[in-house]
Parts: sequence; C-alpha cells; structure tokens
Amino acid sequence: MPYRVRSLVALLVLSLWSCASPLQPALPSYSAGSRASAPSEAVLIGSALPTPIQHVVIIIQENRTPDYLFQGIPGADIAQYGIDSRGKRVPLRPVTLGLKHGLEHSHDAFVTDYDNGKMDGFDKNLSFKVRLRPFAYAPESEAKPYHEMAKRYVFADHMFQSNQGPSLPAHLYLISGTATDRALDQYRLSDNSFNKKTQETQAGGCDAKPDILVPTINLQTGNAGPSVFDCLDRTVMTDLLDRQSVSWRYYQWAKGPGFWHPFDEIRNVRYSQQYRDVITPPQQILSDVANGNLAGVTWVAPRDDWSDHSGQHATTEGPAWVAAVVNAIGKSRFWNTTAIFVLWDDWGGWYDHVPPPIYNAYELGFRVPLVVISPYAKKAYVSKVQHEFGSILAFTEETYGIPKGALGSTDERADDLRDAFDFSQHPRAFVKIDAPPFDPSESPPTNDEDP
Repeated sequence: MPYRVRSLVALLVLSLWSCASPLQPALPSYSAGSRASAPSEAVLIGSALPTPIQHVVIIIQENRTPDYLFQGIPGADIAQYGIDSRGKRVPLRPVTLGLKHGLEHSHDAFVTDYDNGKMDGFDKNLSFKVRLRPFAYAPESEAKPYHEMAKRYVFADHMFQSNQGPSLPAHLYLISGTATDRALDQYRLSDNSFNKKTQETQAGGCDAKPDILVPTINLQTGNAGPSVFDCLDRTVMTDLLDRQSVSWRYYQWAKGPGFWHPFDEIRNVRYSQQYRDVITPPQQILSDVANGNLAGVTWVAPRDDWSDHSGQHATTEGPAWVAAVVNAIGKSRFWNTTAIFVLWDDWGGWYDHVPPPIYNAYELGFRVPLVVISPYAKKAYVSKVQHEFGSILAFTEETYGIPKGALGSTDERADDLRDAFDFSQHPRAFVKIDAPPFDPSESPPTNDEDP
C-alpha cells in the first residue's frame, strides 16, 4: 500500500476514534501485534512519522533510583553525594544489589525523604548505625549489563514514578495510569495492602481474604481516605488493546494476591477471559519468544530474587535476568518491530537528588531509571524530557491507533517518549548484551514478593 494511502487510512481511523467515546472506539483499526490478521505496513504514532513498532515490551524491576543504579553514564544527571537530614554532604558509597536489608518506601517515607523539596530526609528515621545506608550506588561489576544498555541505547534521567508510594499502587499505575476505583473519585490507593486485624503488610487483590485492605489518600487534600478491599473496577490499558484486537500478556511469578500482580486487582480482568493472558512464571517469556510468540504489548514482572529489590531475598541476578529477556528478543525475528522499556517501579528508599514535580498530594514520585531499547532508539542518548509511567502508556496508545489520553488518567498529561526514537533511521542490528549466565530453572527462595 503506498505511503500516502496508508497515511490517509490512519488519519481516517484517528478521526473515527475522536468521534467516539474514549472508552468505546468506533471501529477496530488495523494494528500491528493484533490477534486478527494485520497488514505489514507501519502504524502511525499520533500524527508523526510512521513507525514499524508492532511489539511494546515493558520490563518492570524493583526499587532503585538513577543515583543508585546508573553512576557514570555520560551526560546523565547523576550525583556522587547526597545531603543528609543535618544538611551535610554524604559521599555515595558502593553497596551491593544483594543487600539483605530493605529500606522504607511507603508514602510516609516519601514525605519524609522529599522534605518539601529539600531531598534531605532519607536518613531521618534511621538509627545512627544504619543512617547512611540510603546513600549508595551499585558496584559497576554488578550493574554493568544495565550500563551497557543505557550507553548503547537511551537512558532517561528525568523519568519519575507517577505515584508517591510503594509497589502495589505503582504497578497499577503502569497498567492504567492511576490506582483507584470508579467509586473512589478523588482518592488513590497510596500504600501496600495490610491485614486490618494484625496491621501487618499482606498481599492483596481480588483473591485475598476480605480483611486485607489498602489505604487511600485524597489527591487534593492529602488526607487519608478509607481503607478499601483491593478488587477494583476501572478501565485499564488492556481494555483498550482488546477493543483494537491487539494481543497482550502480563508475565508474573504466580497468580492470586501479590504486590506485583496488578491484574489480580482489577475485577473486570480477574473475572473475565482477559485473565488468560496473565502468564506464570515470568521466565515463560524466554521460551515464548524462542517459539515465535510475542504479544503486541507485554509486561514482564520479575521473580523476587531477580527483581533488584533489597531485603531478605535480594541477589545480584537482576541485571542478568533483564539481559536474558532483552537478548532473547534481540536475537529473535521480533527485534526490528519492537520497543523495549526497562524501568523500576519505585525508589525503594534509596537516595536520589532530583526533586520531583508535584502535581497534587500523591503525584509525582521520585525519579526511577528508564532505559529504552529498540533498533530505532537513538544511539547513546540521554533523554532530558520529563517522563512518567503515563508516558509509556501514551506511547502504547499512539502505537496502536488509540488516542493519547484515552485512559483518562496520567496518560493525558504525560509525554509520549517520542524524543527517544528516530523512526527515520535504518534499524540497528542487535548486539548481545554481555551479562553473567542466567539460569531460570533454579528454585526460587520463596513464593512471596517483597513489598
């Protein structure tokens, strides 16, 4: 089909979308990665140049900041020291990814760490013995695969977590641009779930016991809202993808309650045919890609010991796990039609020196790393554009002919990551990411996930 005809068809599809309700598209457009047969021509990203992207892959790791994980990236805004609660400069020191001690990263911890924009509260509630623990960076020997990805492709040093809290709400933001229910209105889920009887942190979701609740926060006032059962009704990205006949998969360690199981928290997915596309365990993506099976949109959540999460199950295997997924796609037939986003879901209590833009009482959160990998990603480029989780959703929407902001959440205000790509360039050949050997067959230390 000639380029001019393709462009007219795409503009007609976008016009039909604009006349329809943002949640009820008029007609499904031809889109790459669809379950139905799709043409091989490029898909328009908004009104920009046509893009050959047919597969969007979102690899989600845990609990790190740019200052911790990406020391030494040329041109990146990375600090070598922090400011403690006494106003003193503290040099960042090497601390292993496998640290067996976790750091507090609740919403209250965000408020303390942020300290009204002074970014000096990271040590405030720690004992004298461990108060310098947050002021750290990953040894180059452990983070080398991540650094290789960042130096070869795109590193975004102004990517901000959309929410000011831990994993459970963060993962919801990554599939829907928010963490709320239709009935909650101005409230957002603000922290991890807990047992109302014991007050202990405990995994939530539609399959959890009724006494497992999640705190909420009023976006406008910052006051605590009601604690709610974590089985939500709201539109998520997969609803829009299904209406466009675009395939998707979410890989995670297990089904049921979990801090990293967002689709187990969405009632309209959990109790519908969509739930068949939640796949366990996460290493299944390696064999799926090898067998020629990659969905139009893929989220990949890790196993706990591959996650980069500090704490009792921490190891140094996260970079090898991510490299294994990237290398599997890179050497497959999907490479020339794929955009991979590697990001971390929250700051995990680690120091970062850049204060986030504050939109309301719960958005935005601290910086988290983002690496963009694609044959069309700019080479050795550091993106200075302000991004957030909604930016990945906006990119996904535009890739598949869905109007930007169709979720009616953070995808409306966020940019669409266009600055990371040059779709006019010839696709770059993939070069394997050098990483330690990775063996997904090894038994996990636990079936749980660190909150």
